[in-house]
Amino acid sequence: MSEARSFTVGPDDDGIRLDRWFKRHMEDLGFAQVSRWARTGQIRVDGKRATPGDRIEAGQVIRVPPLDPKPAAAAADRPRRPRVPLTPEQEAFAQEMVIHRDPQAIVVNKPPGLATQGGTKTTEHLDGLLDALAFDAPARPKLVHRLDKDTSGALLLARSARAAASFAKSFSSRTARKVYWAVVTGVPQVEDGMIELPIGKQPGSGGEKMQVDEAEGSPARTRYRVIEQAGNRAAWVELQPFTGRTHQLRVHMAAIGHPILGDGKYGGQDAFLTGGVSRKMHLHARRLRIDHPDGGRVDVTAELPPHFAESMTTLGFDLSLGDRPLDDGPPPLSREQLKQKARAHAKGVRKERRGERRSRGSR
Repeated sequence: MSEARSFTVGPDDDGIRLDRWFKRHMEDLGFAQVSRWARTGQIRVDGKRATPGDRIEAGQVIRVPPLDPKPAAAAADRPRRPRVPLTPEQEAFAQEMVIHRDPQAIVVNKPPGLATQGGTKTTEHLDGLLDALAFDAPARPKLVHRLDKDTSGALLLARSARAAASFAKSFSSRTARKVYWAVVTGVPQVEDGMIELPIGKQPGSGGEKMQVDEAEGSPARTRYRVIEQAGNRAAWVELQPFTGRTHQLRVHMAAIGHPILGDGKYGGQDAFLTGGVSRKMHLHARRLRIDHPDGGRVDVTAELPPHFAESMTTLGFDLSLGDRPLDDGPPPLSREQLKQKARAHAKGVRKERRGERRSRGSR
């Protein structure tokens, strides 16, 4: 019998269910086996008993018990349920998403509305289309990170176990760079800032919604830069996450009073604009740069989805201003400086609104 093993949860697994973690990293283990281990207390997360439905966080340590070779051998002898063959339309759809391909990596431009992986109520997802992206490789590619269902843009797939390990190391060590474009409502007073607000699960949401949690949240850092503004209605911003918390960009922008356009989950009604602007999410993984396992880098830019591009035109943004060299730029503001600016901005907004109410009352 082998010994128990310990695994540290990586940033791209932050917030997922424990059973999903096993499916990602130990796909040969069935759900029944994981459930048996959980019922008998053999699976531990940070030393505590865990259930398959528990959500895990980056940095936590998962103890996986030793595998009994007899049941494992029996399971190996059982024929695996074949995947449902993809239709020609599904294969064409998957292959049209590809924007980069080499012997070790594939990058797709994921459209909004397509989940990265399946779930209880999600039957259509990118993971279910990966057989169409094997091309000349002996096996389908593997997901190494994910995007929210309503977030579009560059998503990396590994074409070998060696590539998957290399990419996972780059993400966990923060050498990979991800640049997002977003349209936010209102205009941040600070044009170039670093948001450092810890994020945790919102109680009562079943882990499906996150919040800023100063007391118990996990550290989270996001840099943003305003590229252009549409009067006081909206701003086009570049976002770079330096941690990988669930819904990090969405939570952080809402927390400073400028939710991402279309993100009603975190911004409520303040996340929408009138005037025919799309109500869909305006968050796009514009660029991905990561070290290649064979040397050099994968450096890919993903075009905007139609609704996002149309909104950019409607709001008068100049797309030629968007892409910049990936450098550190001017030093971003500290957390305390950002808080001071945010408080001053909120005070100015309240003052402006009081003036508007007085003006309406005097008419």
